[in-house]
Amino acid sequence: MDAFWIILTGALVASCCALLGCFLVLRKMTMVGDAISHAVLPGIVIAYLLAQSRASITLLIGAAVFGVLITLLIETLHKQGKMQLDAAIGLSFTLLFAIGVILISSFTGQVDLDQDCVLYGEIAYIPLDLGWRAIPRQVWVLGILLMSIVLFIQIGYRGLFITTFDETFAASLGISTLFWHYALMSAVSFTTVLSFESVGAILVVAFLVGPASVAYLLTDKLPQMLILAVLAGILASIGGYFLAVAINGSIAGAMASVIGIEFGLVLGIKKIRRLTSKAPQSVFGG
Repeated sequence: MDAFWIILTGALVASCCALLGCFLVLRKMTMVGDAISHAVLPGIVIAYLLAQSRASITLLIGAAVFGVLITLLIETLHKQGKMQLDAAIGLSFTLLFAIGVILISSFTGQVDLDQDCVLYGEIAYIPLDLGWRAIPRQVWVLGILLMSIVLFIQIGYRGLFITTFDETFAASLGISTLFWHYALMSAVSFTTVLSFESVGAILVVAFLVGPASVAYLLTDKLPQMLILAVLAGILASIGGYFLAVAINGSIAGAMASVIGIEFGLVLGIKKIRRLTSKAPQSVFGG
């Protein structure tokens, strides 16, 4: 039963991240997830210092606030400061992450609160944290999060679609590109924060980028891309768990590795097909 909860947790995180990751890939903003996962560190420390408690809800609120804050900072540097997007992301998350490290070293030296324990979860412990009806607490949280993301995409599909592919056309239709940008970034922030407690920051970033990239290679239609990304993420969760069991290694690391394997296989098959299609044909069509 423990294996089921671990795989289910991985699949839920993969589904949440894959759906939002498709829009990040199409907007060329895939590293925002990595930035958020590191920039929330000062929010976690400040929340602890204010509440003097390591309760998950307190730390998550602090992390969520800073997750939204970095999206505002990135956008300000990019739009107002005229910085390139990748430079704005790199500057923002390294600055906030460094502040978090300073706060930890200065004020929490006697407390078991460090960048490893707050940024890198352990999915193998999920079955131990039981909630209502003996279902792990994180399964409930991630299940609600997934339903919220599906509802968000369903309601805002038109706005997200148009602003992703053509901001100028969207503005001409009276659609606020800024609103949908911040709506998407807020969804990514909360997804990252709620997920990294369970699976760790590295796997969250892998799920944000990998499944969407695999789907991007397979189709040029957004609805199909969303479905294929979710399927790729779920497959990585299942395959990653059994790979970790086989090699007695990290489950999160194995899941991230399977995503890389999926991408490599799809890219390789696509290149082979492209080369085959360009192969010279005989005069008899053979």
